[in-house]
Amino acid sequence: MLRVGVTGGIGSGKSTVSRRLAELGAHVVDADAVAREVVEPGEPTLQRIRERFGEGTVRGDGTLDRAALAAIVFPDRDALDALDAITGPAIAARVAQRRREAPGDGVSVYDMPLLVERGLWVHEHLAVVVGADVETRVRRLVDQRGLGEDDARHRIAAQATDAQRRAVADVLLDNSGTPDELVEAVDALWHERLRPYAVNLANAARTRRPDLAADVVVEPRADWEARAERVVARLAAALGATHVVTEVSHVGSTSVPGLLAKDVIDVQVGVRRLEDADRDDVRAAFADAGYVFTHGNHHDTPHPGGADPADWAKRFLGGCDPGNHVHVHVREKDSPGWRFALLFRDWLRHVPAERDAYGQEKRRLLGLHTTTSGYVEAKEPWFEGAWLRAAAWAERTGWSPR
Repeated sequence: MLRVGVTGGIGSGKSTVSRRLAELGAHVVDADAVAREVVEPGEPTLQRIRERFGEGTVRGDGTLDRAALAAIVFPDRDALDALDAITGPAIAARVAQRRREAPGDGVSVYDMPLLVERGLWVHEHLAVVVGADVETRVRRLVDQRGLGEDDARHRIAAQATDAQRRAVADVLLDNSGTPDELVEAVDALWHERLRPYAVNLANAARTRRPDLAADVVVEPRADWEARAERVVARLAAALGATHVVTEVSHVGSTSVPGLLAKDVIDVQVGVRRLEDADRDDVRAAFADAGYVFTHGNHHDTPHPGGADPADWAKRFLGGCDPGNHVHVHVREKDSPGWRFALLFRDWLRHVPAERDAYGQEKRRLLGLHTTTSGYVEAKEPWFEGAWLRAAAWAERTGWSPR
């Protein structure tokens, strides 16, 4: 089941996005609706709110006085945090129950205003952020919801900033235009990314780039680091409970600013013992995060030439997201392959002349090879010399992996 978190600042239009996704076939759980359910009369959560914020937060008929509660918590950060501590666990439990009702091969959408603030985005395969500028949102809240302007601005200020949301957004939907434009964008997202992603997950099929070097190797992209940071955070969250992972790191060419590369995010997962990667719980954690083990790719090329291939063993996984191609290399901590992945990245980051030389070699080989597989194989002789120069740099500078 593909998990998609939909969020956005109050007045951004995220509910419109979620409604359209439901019309297209997604199973939608609305956090606001669940939040209303858990504070209905008779719910223990309502009693805890009464005890913390006073009798004035409950009407004579026993229902929550939302306006009175909002007047207390939105201007006061500590009060808002206290309310979240009361309602959060109850909402989370009910949301989990509802999401388990979604079909295993479907798309589960979590419409959640505080997806960023609570760090819940790391448990979603994709985070969709609906955006609109502050003044547009204030106008909508005043005109469509009847809020006072000061109240609207207090509520906006109490939430995550636009920059914080953009940092976790796998998809950013701009809702500054017309409703029809937003619906068109949601439809395109559904057909081009969400449904294919869900199908890949159901079939345990990783995405693959075409074997055409000219189409795959691209100039440096500004979004590589942000994409990698989200992958790293999600894998760390998914694998944490297994207690076998030592670190998750962005490696490979996309981790070196200014270097052309295949538009693929390479991530290294360090484990205490390589055999740990074969445990059922570890494999299940990778699968739940959207990564598929691949057979036939269990070793890196040993360096220097003649080194024992057994020391360069690894496990390899590919991601299922058609909108973000990811390769995951699982290596034993302190093994030669694990160390070289980190050394190669740091060496190229700190020695621009070597980065540029590698870029020139890539361009030369791209002119000689039409397929990605041929291009990758042709780089190996260069890597042998690079390993020696990188090792010398590490010795000279006192570099050690962190």
